[in-house]
Amino acid sequence: MSTDTFTIKQLQEYYGKILMGNKDLQANACCCTDGNQTPAIRAALAEVNPEICDRFYGCGSPLPPLLDGSTILDLGCGFGRDTFLAARLVGPAGYVIGVDMTEEQLEVARCNIDSQMKTFGFAKPNIDFRQGYIEDLKALDIADGSIDVVISNCVINLSPDKKNVFSEIFRVLKPGGELFFTDVFAGRRVPVRFQADPVLHGECLAGAMYREDFRRLLRDLGCLDFRQTCSRRINLNNPEIEMKIGMVDFYSVTIRAFKLKSLEDICEDYGQTATYHGTIADFSHFFDLDDHHRLITGKPMLVCGNTASMLAETRYAFHFTITGDRSTHFGAFDCAPAASKNENEEDRGGACC
Repeated sequence: MSTDTFTIKQLQEYYGKILMGNKDLQANACCCTDGNQTPAIRAALAEVNPEICDRFYGCGSPLPPLLDGSTILDLGCGFGRDTFLAARLVGPAGYVIGVDMTEEQLEVARCNIDSQMKTFGFAKPNIDFRQGYIEDLKALDIADGSIDVVISNCVINLSPDKKNVFSEIFRVLKPGGELFFTDVFAGRRVPVRFQADPVLHGECLAGAMYREDFRRLLRDLGCLDFRQTCSRRINLNNPEIEMKIGMVDFYSVTIRAFKLKSLEDICEDYGQTATYHGTIADFSHFFDLDDHHRLITGKPMLVCGNTASMLAETRYAFHFTITGDRSTHFGAFDCAPAASKNENEEDRGGACC
């Protein structure tokens, strides 16, 4: 075994021969918590074959709303649970591509296509599983600007070339398209010596990205603003693993980012407001763009220029009324999470709450 890195071939063997289901996991990093699932996702999950659900492992539920008729790309689809969920949510007019490098997992996913389409009531499959690498989507015939939403569940951390992964994501996304993914992040850079450990790497720990390095990577690729929708601290729940790598704090984080040219590197104030119509399914009273932007139905709320763009220049546009433009600038906009604000700070009635 290499003394420097955990190779792709070894990773394929780990996921194809060793991890055959969630019961084979040795730590809690890839154990999904489904508390944030919407009623639509729960209803779709009830229609997914038990064989797929029993084999599933992931660290979140990366399925945004408004997927009907969309073209979705699932990176690192594994046995296909999230891919089938997305197929149900996009409906017969949409299409979902699942990509994974592990043939053993894809074989199980493919064997379930016909039965899942029958359960969903679809006349023909709206799903396709392709074997390949998430660092090279061109090799899988995924064209520039062809994807509405890219999802991924606890997989990108495994990649040895994350810059190529995100570069490919923004290549295949349509203008205004959304990246919505959950992964394991670290509160500090993970020491390089852990890269050669098959368990630490396969359990989504050794390759976890330091949050600030992730921010810099997206900045360098032209994505100047992304949003965190939720985060939880990971309890490894394995004394042996904690002894090895317990000096690092790990988090399951869900991120949304958009392919938009209008974003700035900080939130700027142009005096704009956003009013949510309450028309997104499962979100009748409010819509959370992220963990500190709650848009309340019917209430005009102050938003920064970036937030206005995320709502007005994407598939969410129909559900919001945005007032104002960028003709007049009022300085920086305070988009800090509510938990970090001073209790005595003036409440301007904005969406950052």
